[in-house]
Amino acid sequence: MNVYFITVLGNIVIIVIISTNRQLHTPMYFFLINLSFLDIFFTSTIAPKLLSLLANGNGMISYMGCMIQCYSFFFLGATEILLLTAMSFDRFVAICYPLRYTAVLSPRHCLCLALGSWTCAFVDTISPTVLVLRLNFCGFNRINHFFCDVEQLLKLACTDTRYLNLLNFMVSAVIVFGSLALIILSYLNIIIALLKIPASGRRGKSFATCSSHLLVVFIFYVGTVFMSLRSIKTSYVDFNKLAVILNTIVTPLFNPFIYTLRNDQVYITTSSNSYFSPRKNVHYKIKSV
Repeated sequence: MNVYFITVLGNIVIIVIISTNRQLHTPMYFFLINLSFLDIFFTSTIAPKLLSLLANGNGMISYMGCMIQCYSFFFLGATEILLLTAMSFDRFVAICYPLRYTAVLSPRHCLCLALGSWTCAFVDTISPTVLVLRLNFCGFNRINHFFCDVEQLLKLACTDTRYLNLLNFMVSAVIVFGSLALIILSYLNIIIALLKIPASGRRGKSFATCSSHLLVVFIFYVGTVFMSLRSIKTSYVDFNKLAVILNTIVTPLFNPFIYTLRNDQVYITTSSNSYFSPRKNVHYKIKSV
């Protein structure tokens, strides 16, 4: 209960701080607000029912509640992946094209990227969910998980679900590995751009703006990649439970601390990227990058 409370409170604090601090009105922190909103809903999809299960042993859930939980988990997970990809693009533009940063990532373009992440995730996950809703379930309706995981639900179906399993795997692979490829490509270009900077001190300052995002990406993708591969080997079920906890509880809990761990890191980020802040900060950005 304390972990869930701290997670929700921490992300609310992040939203309030960014909303009320004009120096943080930058593309990176605009995406961070979206990420904080997302993390609140993401952890709320799993944590309350999990807490009820641990406290009271109440593992009952209605059919419609199960379907909503199943869809919400994969929809919000896909949205987080796409938002992290958009944030990597923000870092790529900020470091590789600093003079064009305000034009490429204008408020309108940032809004389109954020809305595009939510919309693409909705479209990506709605079709498999509709197909799951059309299935007939029979037998002993107990799943080997602490939430309504789609893979476990398909095992309860009365019909052959091989093609639906394949569809789920393909949909997950496109989002997970496609986004991961874009993130890797962005950071390869960032590394190449940093290597061209003669002063090593300036390289460190520039790369410091990426460290928080890289850490969040690493934590989230450790679980996500294995969850995407679970359809290949069913022996990953127990590890899948750990991956779900990592993505829905651990990552939303640590995100606020990761992005605000060091005040000087936050200062570097806002100074080097803000196009709403005073003009001297823009000059600092051009010099440091």
